[in-house]
Amino acid sequence: MISEMRPNQSPPPNANNNHHHQNNNSKDRRRRKDLTLPLPQRDTNLAVPLPLPPTSAPSSGPSGHQFIPFPELERLNRIGSGSGGTVYKVLHRTTNRVYALKVIYGHHEDSVRRQIHREIQILRDVDDPNVVKCHDMYDHNGEIQVLLEFMDEGSLEGKHIPQENHLADLARQILRGLAYLHRRHIVHRDIKPSNLLVNSRRQVKIADFGVGRILNQTMDPCNSSVGTIAYMSPERINTDINDGQYDAYAGDIWSLGVSILEFYMGRFPFAVGRQGDWASLMCAICMSQPPEAPHTASPDFRDFVSRCLQRDPSRRWTASRLLSHPFITHGSPHQTQISHNLHQLLPPPPRPLPS
Repeated sequence: MISEMRPNQSPPPNANNNHHHQNNNSKDRRRRKDLTLPLPQRDTNLAVPLPLPPTSAPSSGPSGHQFIPFPELERLNRIGSGSGGTVYKVLHRTTNRVYALKVIYGHHEDSVRRQIHREIQILRDVDDPNVVKCHDMYDHNGEIQVLLEFMDEGSLEGKHIPQENHLADLARQILRGLAYLHRRHIVHRDIKPSNLLVNSRRQVKIADFGVGRILNQTMDPCNSSVGTIAYMSPERINTDINDGQYDAYAGDIWSLGVSILEFYMGRFPFAVGRQGDWASLMCAICMSQPPEAPHTASPDFRDFVSRCLQRDPSRRWTASRLLSHPFITHGSPHQTQISHNLHQLLPPPPRPLPS
């Protein structure tokens, strides 16, 4: 209580004053401005719905990470680009550590920039072995640039992984990263093979979340919709399917199921190509039955895929529950060997693009 926080007062000089006089003195003391503690008023105009509180200090993260000044970064080469931006391999000259720097195209409004700054404070707190680490953000020459963990083996884009034990380890690592994000009330919204990266330590990590979700709201939909809709859940594409209700966590699980099945089959698992036109993809995803694993696959794998690709989002298993699925748990005793075999399946890192 506020009254309990008042400083101790000396006893009144005359202990024989009547009770009424004491009450009046008490009321006077309570009215004294120097003894009141006004409660702060919250400005609701400044309230921002964020899934996590920001870090306590902008210059360092929870693990002791110190801010890396932009002038200390040296661009080495370009390692990838798309409609949204370009990714460079950069060297931090002070520590000799290598990072990835994502330069996002476009000049964004101040409100978008402020929102991205808030999101970066959240993403810097994300610390999981199966999620690509986001270190810092720079607003340099009008461009938004994000400093990320460098994954030296590239993405799983275009990989064919027919061995179920190899695929079980890959799925386990992705699910661990997803379960971690979902526990922290962070959804990815764009799980697909190109956003699943591998490093030379045979770790699989989820990339490209958070900032991309905000920027997608400000970019021309024609720049990004076709590349992403292929892995979207039916209810996200067509809001009439689930009475307009969209569970973003369940949407991530659908995208995971499509990606895992694609790895196993070596092709996009729907009747159309994933680079097909929007209308063809929408019909295939929203109007046909969800794809299934081939009959040649094990019952465990077939069941695992079906738990992800339920048309009704409420029937899809959560990431945490999928981690206990027999397809995942049966591979646990051989995890080290599986990881080694997965690494052998991957091609050498792509040649650097010219700067």
